[in-house]
Amino acid sequence: MEYIERTVDRELDELLPIAPAIALDGPKGVGKTGTARRRADTTWFLDDPAQREVARADFDLASIPPGSILLDEWQKLPQVWDSVRRQVDAGAPAGRFLLTGSATPADPTGTHSGAGRILSLRMRPMGLHERGLITPTVSLSALLAGKAQEIDGRTTFSLRDYADAIADSGFPGIMNTASRLRRGLLDAYLQRIIDRDLPEQGYDVRRPETLSRWLAAYAAASSTTTAYSRLLDATTGGDGSQPAKTTTIAYRDHLTQLWLLDPVPGWTPANNPIRRLQQAPKHQLADPALAVRLLDLSAASLLGAAGVHMVGPLFESLVTLGVRVLGQAAEASVSHLRLTGGDREVDLLVQGVDGQVLGIEVKLSPEVTSSDVRHLKWLREQIPDRVADLVVVTTGTTAYRRPDGIAVVPLALLGP
Repeated sequence: MEYIERTVDRELDELLPIAPAIALDGPKGVGKTGTARRRADTTWFLDDPAQREVARADFDLASIPPGSILLDEWQKLPQVWDSVRRQVDAGAPAGRFLLTGSATPADPTGTHSGAGRILSLRMRPMGLHERGLITPTVSLSALLAGKAQEIDGRTTFSLRDYADAIADSGFPGIMNTASRLRRGLLDAYLQRIIDRDLPEQGYDVRRPETLSRWLAAYAAASSTTTAYSRLLDATTGGDGSQPAKTTTIAYRDHLTQLWLLDPVPGWTPANNPIRRLQQAPKHQLADPALAVRLLDLSAASLLGAAGVHMVGPLFESLVTLGVRVLGQAAEASVSHLRLTGGDREVDLLVQGVDGQVLGIEVKLSPEVTSSDVRHLKWLREQIPDRVADLVVVTTGTTAYRRPDGIAVVPLALLGP
């Protein structure tokens, strides 16, 4: 399979010449190994029992040849994290270590956090801008810096194209396969989580059908702050049985360790002038295509009666995925804003290193009305000195700036 350059490649190009150790974290199948191997002189596959035993016996990593080394699936042997940390303390050169992991260790006891020594980068499934389908004309980095005065560009991307992008997946080994194979691969991915990955994390799934129902309930809550208690209610089986709250908390915690859940936190800035901020996260899976499969939908049914209620939330999931990939490259955090009671909310807030804020509303329709931007205007009134720009991301064809200064950008035109 031909390698498709990722946004994180640009981050690695910038950081490897100055950082002795970088960890790429993210769910299985996201492309971490392929991306890291392009930069490694030597690779140790720690999911290989034989190679793992060699590493276990070499705590000081003395047998590693010069150059850059990739320690793939490092969580299979957590001691290597401490080994790398000690090598960094001893003066390891820039670009010496790359670590990739598809889970946090099942038992991290005794493992140093690596703070100050190992730089962690999150690698997510491909955002729309990375899939080779479009040519973006609007830079998120420029918007965040307050330098995107001119907003322009046109695209032929349609609502059907966005539905296809949602269902196609951003996993590089899955997204370009035939639709029947793609559905089977996504179903197998989810089943593997239940049958193998969770047990490897030390969690015994006693009732797989209950976990499947909880995942479907989580998928149905995509892009919302639905309380976990309501997800619990939705997990009730046809026989009236309901899992214990402690069980579903365990689901959430272990699935987060596997990077399958990717919730968007509520915005909680320092020195905040806005009161009544809600901290509940917005629910998101690692890839909106996983939600499509959990809900027995398809690109076609998203636009029909069966899935029309989910096309808006899952379009927001697709936008959120792309914005998080772009935001990380711009050294920014991504959150959402919602006041207690829900009378004010902004779908996504991108906050830069200097505290500047880019407010983003997501709208499925191509048209943008005054009602659609009222919360963005309110945000600008509340923190005028911090707002770098305001954007409505749509399914339209044209990027432009409204008379009130708010940018309107089709998702297909939003890029680095």
